[in-house]
Amino acid sequence: MDLLDDARALQGDLVQLRRVLHREPEVGLDLPRTQERVLEALDGLPLEISTGTNTTSVTAVLRGGRRSVDAAQTVLLRADMDGLPVTEQTGLDFAAQNGAMHGCGHDLHTAALVGAAQLLSRHRDHLAGDVVLMFQPGEEGWDGAKVMVDEGVLDAAGRRADTAYGMHVFSCQKPQGRFFSKAGTLLAASYKLTVTVRGAGGHGSSPSTARDPITAMAEMITSLQTMITRTFDVFDPVVVTVANVQAGSRHNIIPDDARFEATVRCYSPATYEKVPAALRRVLEGVASAQRVEVDVTVAPEFPMTINDGDEVAFGAEVVSDLMGEDRYETVTHPMAGSEDFSYVLQEVPGAFIGLGACMPGADPAAAPMNHSPRAQFDDAVLADAATIYAGLAVRRLDKARSDNAAVAAGSDAR
Repeated sequence: MDLLDDARALQGDLVQLRRVLHREPEVGLDLPRTQERVLEALDGLPLEISTGTNTTSVTAVLRGGRRSVDAAQTVLLRADMDGLPVTEQTGLDFAAQNGAMHGCGHDLHTAALVGAAQLLSRHRDHLAGDVVLMFQPGEEGWDGAKVMVDEGVLDAAGRRADTAYGMHVFSCQKPQGRFFSKAGTLLAASYKLTVTVRGAGGHGSSPSTARDPITAMAEMITSLQTMITRTFDVFDPVVVTVANVQAGSRHNIIPDDARFEATVRCYSPATYEKVPAALRRVLEGVASAQRVEVDVTVAPEFPMTINDGDEVAFGAEVVSDLMGEDRYETVTHPMAGSEDFSYVLQEVPGAFIGLGACMPGADPAAAPMNHSPRAQFDDAVLADAATIYAGLAVRRLDKARSDNAAVAAGSDAR
């Protein structure tokens, strides 16, 4: 099989699909037009297709022609499909006009997995097992992967998937076409911190007659940063970013209440367990000192995305074999973003792999980042992404078949 040549023949169709998806992004768990586009693109392929009950997901199962009925291995490949509630400012001729945006590259993920479905279907007779294609809504904060796991995507082939792979494009940081990953924690766990400060309002000219929630809130925000450096190991970091602050109505009125929200990221299970109590201790301490009350909610969002070491090494080998050794990089540190593919990797060993999709001529270090209204992704990477999706499945199933044969031969020899 020459997957790369076959994928390059599909490049034009994949670009067209990606741009159709990009023009009409949908947000959350309900993506009816996106689901329709994916089903149209998969129509006619030898797939067992089902759709979600609680979300507009698409699950497609491909049965390999060389599968062993008694010991069929299953590989799951995942692409997320949802956009962001961001107004696009790229100026592209296929830019979205509906107030949403594929600002995280999920349109590329979807098109690439459709390409992998076409490649794998074309070479179905050579597949030594089954492949589950997981087209997922609601990655951007909606727990879409967990919804699909709960609905049985991991067992869609009739048995639990043995391995799972996901991929994510980046508009910056890495050169175009560079694949990268690492063993262990690749992406952070996250909490959403919501804090409401309750004081007693008054006239801005006489703050001593009120209990000012704004000054208390300001102290809380700065104290959180100090607490992080004095509580957690610098080599096992925690990130707290306050990104939403609400208080007051006029410049001379002290309000009764103030509110802020923050995202909190960490990288190890031990630190993840310690974070909520540490946050509450500081916030409640400042509230007591400032004579205000505080309501604190620390809501878990996503667990850490933890790659299996063997599967990452296998993925690196596949990329190097199919694309060349210079196309794969082992990164040293995890990234601070979070991903709900983590729910899949909690259940099934696998790997999440990044892919640089920086625009030609752009400096990866300075290009707008994913989630920016100006983020752009080079769809020239689509054939390569489809090749790696398909190659991971083909070679992982071949490896499982070979390993099973070696075990059987050893048993017969005994």
